Amino acid sequence: MTVKERYSKVLEWFAAAMPAPQTELHYDSPFHLLLAVILSAQCTDKRINLVTPALFEAFPDAATLAASNPETVYEYIKSVSYPNNKTRSLLGAARALVDKFGGEVPDNIDDLLQIPGVGRKTANVMLAVVWKRSAMAVDTHVFRVSERIGLTTNSKNPLQTEKALMRHIPEEDVPRAHHWLILHGRYVCKARRPDCLNCGITAWCRYYHRQDRK
Repeated sequence: MTVKERYSKVLEWFAAAMPAPQTELHYDSPFHLLLAVILSAQCTDKRINLVTPALFEAFPDAATLAASNPETVYEYIKSVSYPNNKTRSLLGAARALVDKFGGEVPDNIDDLLQIPGVGRKTANVMLAVVWKRSAMAVDTHVFRVSERIGLTTNSKNPLQTEKALMRHIPEEDVPRAHHWLILHGRYVCKARRPDCLNCGITAWCRYYHRQDRK
């Protein structure tokens, strides 16, 4: 099976199985999604969704958060992973938005990467989810699943995975493909024990066929 054939079949299956995938983070504005994505690093979406309602109510926009202080913000997010670092990131992000971007979340990667707490993955999430841009955010699920099923080979880092996926996935499918790979990794192709018996893409999966030959 060629790489092109694998991509074609896997994407075809995902499109039929999950025609309209969505982020599992709850949000009501680009600003609040940005906060949720920053908080979600090395933490579950379920935990973030428990924390953000009160956070969003207290800080409806960048200006209100920028005017706050670490002690106040920490109390809202103390149950997430690395709350001290994330408190600094949230405040830094809000202040950057106010100082540089008129309080609005920018819609291009160069500006997004100027915001404290925003790396390439977070920036690509914002572009794909909010503006439906052709941007591939590579988190641990996307990195693992892409390599395991054979969409990438020997990727050393998320940027290599991103470039490989962007090279092979049609531009119009990239925003959905980001969600497909995350959700597949979260619920089926799990890190420690992939659930191959309940997987719809085993016919084209490199990992499955290697296991089958053992």
